[in-house]
Amino acid sequence: MVLIKKSWRGILTCLLIASLAWLIVKEFNSLEVIGAPVIAIIVGMILAVIIKDKTSLKVGITFTSKKILQYAVILLGFGLNLATIKEIGMLSLPIILSTISTSLVVAFLMYRILKVPSKTAILIGVGSSICGGSAIAATAPVIDADDEEIAQSISVIFLFNVIAALVFPTLGGMLGLANEGFGLFAGTAINDTSSVTAAASTWDTLHGTNGSVLEYATIVKLTRTLAIIPITLILAFIKMRKDKTKSTEESSKVRLKSLFPMFILYFVLASVITTMITTVCSGSTLNTANMLFSSLKQISKFFIVMAMGAIGLNTDIVKLVKTGGKPLLLGFTCWVAIATISLLLQYAIGLW
Repeated sequence: MVLIKKSWRGILTCLLIASLAWLIVKEFNSLEVIGAPVIAIIVGMILAVIIKDKTSLKVGITFTSKKILQYAVILLGFGLNLATIKEIGMLSLPIILSTISTSLVVAFLMYRILKVPSKTAILIGVGSSICGGSAIAATAPVIDADDEEIAQSISVIFLFNVIAALVFPTLGGMLGLANEGFGLFAGTAINDTSSVTAAASTWDTLHGTNGSVLEYATIVKLTRTLAIIPITLILAFIKMRKDKTKSTEESSKVRLKSLFPMFILYFVLASVITTMITTVCSGSTLNTANMLFSSLKQISKFFIVMAMGAIGLNTDIVKLVKTGGKPLLLGFTCWVAIATISLLLQYAIGLW
């Protein structure tokens, strides 16, 4: 009860920011490529400048940026069907695994060369390699990234999402990619799902493919999203080993429970439940289950927008701009490396 009294103003503020961002994207379809989370961060950062005293909002903002973000990740699991890999076959898996590995390696190298803060480098590397904002949302609580690090990473990913959505259809045409090749290119080389669908839809319109490329690119992208599970689990165990202190067996067990991010296990469990139900059920039962999972996925997306609004409220926009050069270069390097590897492997296996 005390927590509610202290936090309701901040939570309500984040709710209003999220609702505004959600409505803007829904009203203006052209803004889907930007996405409601980015709009929420921008609105939050503007309000952070306008609102001089955020004392009464602080508890609620912190709750939203931490706890509600974790709830969003758990619900995100209901949008992941682990059986999706079977739908796209083994053809795209080598490219997906190669682009993910490339991005993570490049992020690590650039982190060492540019001296970018380690958590920012991890978030940009994971966001570039897997699925943009969703991957960042899942990873940030695991590594205890602060709001400015999250905002920095989201901003970098957003920039290259927009560029890719606008440029890739033309680039694919110039390179002579086939429909399947472009679907694979978009699904493996563009960070965020909204930008993947934007680029694939543009390709379908330009080439009259009746949505087939959009469907294929989306499946590739969703399969790539499954990498959130092993990546976050690995990062969680690494952090847990670093933080764990020598103590008695009993206190060690307590420490282990407090260190490991349980929401990641709930996220994995949600994915397993989705996979089992969609595999076993059929007919009207399956349709009902899919509707439920779709609703939970939408709630997850809205919670992420709320959390991004809270992160924006906690972000110093001036500091963000001043320190943005190196993270931007890191993100650009990851983006170019992923696109290059995707095209080279397509060429190697004869799709291009």
